[in-house]
Amino acid sequence: MVRRNFKIGGIDTSNVNISANGFATTLTANAALASNVSFSLPGADGNSGQVLATDGSGNLFFADSSANTQAYVGDSLLSNTALILEAGDGVSLSANDTSGVVSFSTSMSNVTSQVISVDGSANSFTITKSVSNSHMVLVSYNGLLQDPTTYSVSGTTLTISNTKPLLADSTVEVRYFDFFSLPGVTPTESVAPSFTYQGSNYGYTHGGEFIPSSLGRTTTSRRFSFTNDSTGNISTGAQLTTATIHGAGSSSPTHAYVSGGITTTATTSKIDKWQFDNSANFTKIGDLTDHAWEKTGHSSDSNGYAVGGRNPTGKFDTIEKFPFSSDTNATDIAELPTTFYRSAGISSAAYGYAAGGRGGAPGTTQVATIYKFSVLNDAPGSTVGDLIAATDLAAGISGDSYGYVSNGDPYTETLQKFPFASDANATDIGEVSSKGNYGNGFSSTTSGYITHGYYAQPYDGKAVYKFPFASDVSTTSISPSNYFGTAVYRLTTTQY
Repeated sequence: MVRRNFKIGGIDTSNVNISANGFATTLTANAALASNVSFSLPGADGNSGQVLATDGSGNLFFADSSANTQAYVGDSLLSNTALILEAGDGVSLSANDTSGVVSFSTSMSNVTSQVISVDGSANSFTITKSVSNSHMVLVSYNGLLQDPTTYSVSGTTLTISNTKPLLADSTVEVRYFDFFSLPGVTPTESVAPSFTYQGSNYGYTHGGEFIPSSLGRTTTSRRFSFTNDSTGNISTGAQLTTATIHGAGSSSPTHAYVSGGITTTATTSKIDKWQFDNSANFTKIGDLTDHAWEKTGHSSDSNGYAVGGRNPTGKFDTIEKFPFSSDTNATDIAELPTTFYRSAGISSAAYGYAAGGRGGAPGTTQVATIYKFSVLNDAPGSTVGDLIAATDLAAGISGDSYGYVSNGDPYTETLQKFPFASDANATDIGEVSSKGNYGNGFSSTTSGYITHGYYAQPYDGKAVYKFPFASDVSTTSISPSNYFGTAVYRLTTTQY
């Protein structure tokens, strides 16, 4: 029954009563109503537990009741579970104290591109960065953007979903998006930024001391290829600001950094910077907080790190950080549990690791300890586990899932690894083809590389050894064995 104050064709009172079973349901207009309001009901019933929602334009629809997890662009419902914001450099967040609205803006200035020439023999290609899924890259074929469902990505392998090889003389372009932490937001360790410490093209050595030492020290930078095992001993033409040994190396996606070390006259605090494969020399961009050598070098997406070390007056437990985005001095951000130096430096997406080395007073105690510190927040470091034996002057190599430590003093051929996913001791996985210490570690996206800096007699600073990250095997010597022509040790290393 509809009462007499209901008018067909319009509403002429402030409420409408609809009765059933002797009871009434009343629809009442809001007393603050200032204009006509029209609602359009859904065309079908919703699911159990859903609620009636509006798009703000009078259109009603059924939606899940967890309204606080719903996200809209315009009037379109995007998700009823989560909203993920991904962006690059220039990210900013601002909140309105009155409305509670959070505004998000960014400029995607850090998009990088790779162009692959197709020779007509394959539909799978090696890309320069390890990618977790096809939605993390944009792929174009002969200039046409491809739907992510038409290709797949597994690590560094891109496969175009075509059972036949792609046409010869065509091109595939891959565009990568490097994601950075949001200003003012501290990321958790489970949401790490993309991994940049590994290189795709070359391993680099900077400075060093000739063997025998009577030949002096050098400012020269050299490189060897990660993609061609016959290409080594190439001078980049770049020179450090001064001849330096025992520096700490850090790598951004575009530049090499050498911090601290010993020049021909004294210990130094300088931070040198050089754009990869540029004809210019290194330039000094700032200073560490102290003069020191034998620090470990580390890299995150946005910062370089120099950790530990010593000088003639003492030793350090400091973790120093300097930004890649601007040329400025380093800051002391935290400490490891003890002082140390001569450790192997290793980087993962979330942590920097210092493995082995010497602790206590300079020149006294070798240690097997593996320390770590977060590159996602400025917090004190902690202990992870132990190497299989106490050692120093070992080489550190950064894999995708493991850190690797090779050789060391006392002279050893051991190659060992420890996991990034958990705090655990290292295990012996193989042997390096020759003994050595003062070794240098390099990391590509698929392999680890080692050069021996010194081995009593004969000097063995010229060979390069290689092992895959995919399996636990001993190293193989890259041919030719005299990659660097002249034996040099106490080098600083980076990769690109």
